[in-house]
Formats: sequence, C-alpha cells, structure tokens
Amino acid sequence: MARRNEHSLIELKAIVLNAAETIITEEGFAALTIRKIAMEMGYTVGSIYMVFASRAELILHINARTLEDITTCLQPISATADIEAWLKAYLHYAQTNPDRWRMIFTPHSPEAEPLPDWYQAQLNSVFQQFATHFTQSPQAVQALWQGIHGICLLSQSDEIETSVLLLLRTFFGAGSLTSPDYYQEKVMIDTIKFATYESKK
Repeated sequence: MARRNEHSLIELKAIVLNAAETIITEEGFAALTIRKIAMEMGYTVGSIYMVFASRAELILHINARTLEDITTCLQPISATADIEAWLKAYLHYAQTNPDRWRMIFTPHSPEAEPLPDWYQAQLNSVFQQFATHFTQSPQAVQALWQGIHGICLLSQSDEIETSVLLLLRTFFGAGSLTSPDYYQEKVMIDTIKFATYESKK
C-alpha cells in the first residue's frame, strides 16, 4: 500500500470520498465532519482541504457519486418500457441508501450559488432516465417527478411505494400517453403541486 505522501491528488480525492461514504453508510449523514473523515483516512484535516475547498464542495462530489451510482444501477431497466419497474428500483435504492439519497435533496451551502454544470449533468442523467418513459409535456413530467420526491421525503417508509405507484397511475389516467390533453395535464399538475404543499404543512 502506498504511503500517504505517495498519493496523487486524484487518488487522495478518491480516498476522501470513500472515507466520507463509509461514515455516511455506517453512522449517517449527521456524523459526517471533516475531522471524522480525516480520522477515518488516517490523514490530517489539511489533507482534505488540498482536494476540496469546503465541506459544501465535498458533499457536492459525494452526491455526484450517488447520482452516478443511481444512473448505473437503473440503466438496464431504463432501456425497457416498464416505468413501474424503474420506479420500484429507484425507490429501492433510496430506501437502502437513505442518507446518501436524502443528501441530494438537502441544501448544504448557505450561499445560493448555481450548481456547476458537471453536477447539473449528473442530476439530469437520472431525470432523463425517468422522463424517457413519457410523451406528456415536459412541465407535466417535471411536476410528476417533484410529486414523487415529495412523497419519498414526507411519507412513512411502508407507504412510499404504494403512494408513488398510485400517483403514477393517476397521472396516466389524466390524459392519453400518445395525445395528451392540455387541460387534463394542467389539472394533474395542479393536483400534484397541491398534494405536495399540503403534505408539508
């Protein structure tokens, strides 16, 4: 095994991310600190700041890894026409990796800075796997995607899959897949937004 001073910056970055993911998996996101990561690695805190300018930047890279993992895991299913199978696999990933999944949707920086392009591309890759199963308007599909995540974040774990599939089937019933009706889609979008708003009260 290479000594600490023999690692390149690329290798050091991977070591930091691996240590962070171990802590998140074993102890939860709340336990993640720069000092604890350094202890897990057997490095100094300063070593981490050699490859990540801030904790927020580190978390962004952890989330990017999670998004890449989701995309890879679901790629075989996304090639099929079975959106319910894709959603079940997505929900299974979220439930078996709860802390890593929730981190994606949790703000970690006080500054309202735009997401970097490389990170936005990772987010889009997951959404595009989902969106490819639909022919409705992009606005309608985006509203459905947001509604699904509202359910995931706010429902009890044993109710999530049932609620998500009910929402999906209701969405399909709101208009034709091949020739969607604008008014029906608008009603469905408003219904999803209202349900998400009500669940947050």
